[in-house]
Amino acid sequence: MNVDDDDMDFHLPTPGEDDRPGMEDIGDDHHDEPEDDDYPDDATEDDIDIAVALYRDDGQPTAVVLEADLANDLDAMVDFLRRLPGDAGALGMVSLGGEVFVLVRVRGKNVQVFLSDAFAADDWPIARDIADYLGEDIPGDDEEPISFGDDTILADAGLHEIDLDAIAADYEEDSTVLLEHIATKIQFGAQFREALADG
Repeated sequence: MNVDDDDMDFHLPTPGEDDRPGMEDIGDDHHDEPEDDDYPDDATEDDIDIAVALYRDDGQPTAVVLEADLANDLDAMVDFLRRLPGDAGALGMVSLGGEVFVLVRVRGKNVQVFLSDAFAADDWPIARDIADYLGEDIPGDDEEPISFGDDTILADAGLHEIDLDAIAADYEEDSTVLLEHIATKIQFGAQFREALADG
C-alpha cells in the first residue's frame, strides 16, 4: 500500500488535559499475573511483526524498537512509554502475526488503548490485557469482528475515529502495513519504516 504523508503534525495534548483513568487508577488486582488456564501464551519474536514506540523529542519525530516482552505485557508497555522523553507523551504500536495491531498511548497518568480485532484477546497476551483493562468480554465465535478501545486515540494527531475504524476493519491487509499507514498519517512514516527495517 502506498500512502502519502498527511499535512497534520503529531502533537499530543499536554498531560492533564485528559481526565480518563490511567493505569494507576486501576486496582492492584489488575496487575496480578493472570491465573486462568486459557490465558494466551506469549508471542515469540517470530510472531511479533513490529513493536515500536513513537514520540517527539524537541519536536523531532523519533521511533524506538521495543523489546519482545513489551509486546506481551500492557503494564510493562505503559511503564516504558511513560519513561520516554517525548514532548507530550508517546505511542506504542505492535503488530502480531500479520493479523492484528495494538495502539497504546501514554501521556503522564493518561492511558488510551486500541485493539484492531477483539478476537485477538484469545490469542495474544497484550490483546487480552487490553480486553481486561477495558472490562470488555471477548466476542463469541458467532459474532462479527469488532475493535476494542478508544478510536479517538489519534484524532488530535490527524487520524480521526472513522478513519482508524476503517483501517482496523481491513482484515485482508497485513497489520504491519496498516500500522505503517497510521504512522504515515501522523507524520511518523519514515521513522516507522526505519524501525521496521531495523527490527
